[in-house]
Amino acid sequence: MANRLNAVLFSTSALGVILSATFAAAEPAKEGGHVVLDTLEVEGVGETATGPVDSYVATRSASGTKTDTPLKETPQSISVISAEEIEAQNPQALGAALRYTPGVRGETFGFEPRMTFIRMRGFDVTVDGLYKDGMKLPNPGYAIGYSLEPYGAERIEVPRGPASVLYGQAAPGGLVNYISKRPLFERFGEVEVEFGNYDRKQLNFDGGDVLNEDGTLAFRVTGVLRDSDTQVDYIPDDRIYIAPSLAWQPNEDTSLILTGHYQKDETMPSQRYPAAGTLDSNPNGKIPVNRFGGEPDVDRYNREDYSVSSFLEHSVSDAWTVRQNARYFHSRLDNRNIYPTALQADNRTVSRTYYENFGDMGTFTVDNQSEHKFETGGVKHTLLAGLDYQLIEASSRRTSGPAPDLDIFDPVYGAPVVAGGLIRDNDQTQQQIGLYLQDQMKIADKVIVQLGGRQDWAETDTNDKLGGTNTTQKDDAFTGRAGVAYLFDNGWTPYLSYAESFLPSLGTDPSGNTFEPETAVQYEAGIKYQPRGFNSFITLAYFDLTRVNFITSDPVTFASVQRGEAQAKGVEVQGLADLGMGLSLNASYTYLDAEVTKSSIAAEVGEPLDYSSEHQGSLWADYRFSGDMLDGLSLGGGVRYIGPSAASYFAAYNAERTPSVTLFDASLRYALNENVEFALNGQNIFDKEYVASIFSNGAFATYGEARVVTGSIKYKF
Repeated sequence: MANRLNAVLFSTSALGVILSATFAAAEPAKEGGHVVLDTLEVEGVGETATGPVDSYVATRSASGTKTDTPLKETPQSISVISAEEIEAQNPQALGAALRYTPGVRGETFGFEPRMTFIRMRGFDVTVDGLYKDGMKLPNPGYAIGYSLEPYGAERIEVPRGPASVLYGQAAPGGLVNYISKRPLFERFGEVEVEFGNYDRKQLNFDGGDVLNEDGTLAFRVTGVLRDSDTQVDYIPDDRIYIAPSLAWQPNEDTSLILTGHYQKDETMPSQRYPAAGTLDSNPNGKIPVNRFGGEPDVDRYNREDYSVSSFLEHSVSDAWTVRQNARYFHSRLDNRNIYPTALQADNRTVSRTYYENFGDMGTFTVDNQSEHKFETGGVKHTLLAGLDYQLIEASSRRTSGPAPDLDIFDPVYGAPVVAGGLIRDNDQTQQQIGLYLQDQMKIADKVIVQLGGRQDWAETDTNDKLGGTNTTQKDDAFTGRAGVAYLFDNGWTPYLSYAESFLPSLGTDPSGNTFEPETAVQYEAGIKYQPRGFNSFITLAYFDLTRVNFITSDPVTFASVQRGEAQAKGVEVQGLADLGMGLSLNASYTYLDAEVTKSSIAAEVGEPLDYSSEHQGSLWADYRFSGDMLDGLSLGGGVRYIGPSAASYFAAYNAERTPSVTLFDASLRYALNENVEFALNGQNIFDKEYVASIFSNGAFATYGEARVVTGSIKYKF
């Protein structure tokens, strides 16, 4: 694979230079200054699009445009979760960090230690919507899984809606872009010791410094060591995470950042329980939240991954900047899971299945960009041309078979378990090349017009070792988007936008024809408000998103057919503010009307989408005291409401739903001095027991996350 990666890197780099040269002869920008995407300090620029945010209120983002653009000038709904908010709430997983973001469900199945399942605007984006530093983290066929460490994030950006114009193959609901911490070109450091319920013990560390006298070389190292149990018996949540980075900035025009990470997780799969005893009544009582339905000596979910990334940027002139972002990512998974599949007539004994998944995946991604600023006829342009490439090599070997029965109310573990038969043994190679062009225009410093288009070519080769077949599927698609906004002097910015996405659908129909790519189209209208002299940002968006050509099952033949269509319409509101009196706020609300509009199953039409809630809202407030007596004390509190959500696998066509739930979080921090800080955090502080999801035709359910309390001591140096 190394030779192939070297060839790809060389060829895409050369093509990126060719693209850049296309704009070399254009008229130079009338205004000076440099556009910087990474965490580099440049005169005239405060917050950068991927750098630290000193409050809850971010003003810039690169995820929506791949350029350093103010959020108010981006005709799209985007949320930014700052490092300050992450620190205040102390989420234990990426899904928890998304709790106060509109339009997003990061904890679809409640308690889930393995990986992050994400839904946005009613659609699942788990496989095709997770990004790190602007580059996709693919997961074909759930070969592996991702659980990114919140402590390693500088910020988390959440653009909503189709994003194929800049990112290629993408889920329709949007994406979550995890921005890694990078060197700051200053000396800093912190060590934090954390303890919590479920015997949680964790060590966090983060520090960096300048390495040479002329200040052109800097490093940073971030890490987490955790030994912990969870709310379910026998399930650990152990982690080793270390992320070193090195930055070189020989002058104000050039920067190179190298980052790496290593992560090892040892846990077990989340637990599914019969609906009778969780959501519904059972004559034997309620199934305890801590009940383990597998076998302690058999079950495991061990994942090990690492990555190496580079971010190169050079300003050829005041008007022309070229960038290349590249990453190699590798992950290996050992998953063995025994889970209940049926509740027997005595209402206490469950039949079980033994399932294994051994996954291995390596990915190489490179994104070449050329950004040129110029002016024509009084119109200021930021023209971005890009060529990106992605190579994925994944293997997945799965087995399944019966396992011994278990009394779910009085379990006795230790029965002999034998691995089942092989159900999947695939090697898969996916390649994608995308060529994109985007023009951001500003007319009279008032009107923003954004136009973009992209052509993609994708190829998937599948070696089915079990079936003894080799198949190749090729897809190509053109996607576009357009947006317009008007900047009023009083801080109001109304906007309209249109966006498309595409996603290859692997497989063939009953006639042997390969499926056409799945596509999506969205219309969005909204308004953003950023008042002058007031550190706040308010957004309101209405969207109409239609997903077409997705795969459904024929009710007669059970064959896969491409007849699916679904529509999601709704309203999202978010308000962020630092009020200047020590009070920070994050309030959000989502109204979602998501339903199936076409299907091969007639009764499914008109039913709500899986796990979609019509109403969802949250409020987080953090107050920092000042004065002699209470100086250094901060109190935070949050409330989250999740409305009733539809069942999966069409339980009586979603006649049964999970009940609504209201949850409360809290935090207390005290800075003893500049070096020492104490913190106490609680999530679901009233320990509300609730069902997070139901599935398998309403027969099974999962519990939500129980109360988690952590206390920590941090030393800064």
